[in-house]
Amino acid sequence: MQPILVTGAAGRVGAVGRSVVETLRRRGLPVRALVRRDDERARALRATGAEVVVGDLTRTGDVAGALAGCARVYFGMGVSDQYLQAALTTAAVAREAARPEVFVNMSQLTVSELGVSDTGESHQQRQQWLVEQALGWSGLPVVEVRPTVFLENPLFRAGLSAVATADAVRLPLGPTARTSPVAAADVAEVVAEILADPQPHVGRAYELTGPRTQDGPAIAAEVSAALGRPVAYTDVPLDEWIERDLRPLGLPEHAFQHIATMARLHAENRYDRHADGVRQVTGRPATGIGDWVRRNAGLLSGPGRA
Repeated sequence: MQPILVTGAAGRVGAVGRSVVETLRRRGLPVRALVRRDDERARALRATGAEVVVGDLTRTGDVAGALAGCARVYFGMGVSDQYLQAALTTAAVAREAARPEVFVNMSQLTVSELGVSDTGESHQQRQQWLVEQALGWSGLPVVEVRPTVFLENPLFRAGLSAVATADAVRLPLGPTARTSPVAAADVAEVVAEILADPQPHVGRAYELTGPRTQDGPAIAAEVSAALGRPVAYTDVPLDEWIERDLRPLGLPEHAFQHIATMARLHAENRYDRHADGVRQVTGRPATGIGDWVRRNAGLLSGPGRA
């Protein structure tokens, strides 16, 4: 079998690209992992039996070398001001040189609500909308994967970090807004399943959320039940949350604007959505917040990075 190309593979433990590589290798499938730097994360990927190549997704030569001989492609990249260039470079090379049997694109659920006249989204969300448009024109055998906000996203990692210090979930949801965050492990499992057997999925878009939409107090109650101790919900005004909880993370400006916009859209109740994409692809329900907390209790000690 020809190797499966996985981009964005050098993320931290629990990141989608890295988890996709690990899952495919456990299934005995050949994987080529594209990374930006040959460091300890690249060495960890090699330890799984994956072939690791170093390259820049914005350079056609690097992408062409990584794609050579690959029949299936996963494109994923962290929040970056180079996202649009990288995605279109990868798609253009795949269309001209590789002709893969599937091109799995990591998008996000917000994109399904956007149109040409929308202005309230983040720069990252607009780039991802543009990439979906271009892939639709490309003629490539595309599968769109559209997760909602990740539980590992700084929005929730910052909100849940207060559990360790104050037994509270701090989020700017307002009095009635609801949300349904999804676990990165679920998203990675969906991507790996599509790459392992792409034919039934080509041309489809899968929207991925958690198992239910909940308001802030319901989220805190689920965290409380998972940890076996009282956890309250603290509703934080949006501007205060951005300055006090988000800005200290020191995110790059592009990522900061993206997360701040996601927080605002949460306060506007734009994330009150439920979709069953995880079950459609994997045959099991999505992971709930309580189960995620039980498996990742150590992550509640502090926020992560985009």
